[in-house]
Amino acid sequence: MSIDTPNPADMRINYDKDQLDEADLASTPLAQFTKWLNDAVAVGKDELIEPNAMVIAVRSQDDVISTRSVLLKGIDARGLTFYTNYGSTKSNAIEQNPQVSVTFPWYPLHRQVNIVGTATKVSREESAAYFDTRPHGSKLGAIVSAQSAEIDSREVLETRMAELQGQYPEGSEVPLPDAWGGYLITVETIEFWQGRRSRLHDRLRFVRSGNSHDISDATAWKVIRLSP
Repeated sequence: MSIDTPNPADMRINYDKDQLDEADLASTPLAQFTKWLNDAVAVGKDELIEPNAMVIAVRSQDDVISTRSVLLKGIDARGLTFYTNYGSTKSNAIEQNPQVSVTFPWYPLHRQVNIVGTATKVSREESAAYFDTRPHGSKLGAIVSAQSAEIDSREVLETRMAELQGQYPEGSEVPLPDAWGGYLITVETIEFWQGRRSRLHDRLRFVRSGNSHDISDATAWKVIRLSP
């Protein structure tokens, strides 16, 4: 039985949800991101299931670029924080080249946030504090998975998980794995993209204007408008 392939060239929508004027922009990147994140959460899980999901792009020492989705788990004046296995493909790339780019694709709102910055490991204490908030199964999963490593079958994971469930029953303390923790993305630029009709989108970008990376400090940033 043949399957008809949809034609991507025929897939079009009008971007008409909102507009983004300089007068409406918050004075700091942190305040503007917080406002838009709240808007994304308000859409509801039926339309936007993980508003904290971001696509991260990394470049390895061999000049190989790769992307994947990760979850934002913290944002403050320092930047954005996410957590992962330190032995993963993306972590190895970050160790070789800490420059990263992330995109929050908030499609139902016809919005994107695009960020360029530098990723560095957070402290062991900060990683442990977040790890303690994770569901029990997720803690065990962080131990089970040597992320990005080749395995023979899914049974390898299931067997190891069963072993750990016996070793650390529900309610017991699960230790933070040595190869697991967080990264802080220190921001260089952060662009707020609002879709508009006729593809004449609004693109307002905060660009660092001094030595500070503090995204809560209005004096550390200037705003430029980019052509769509």
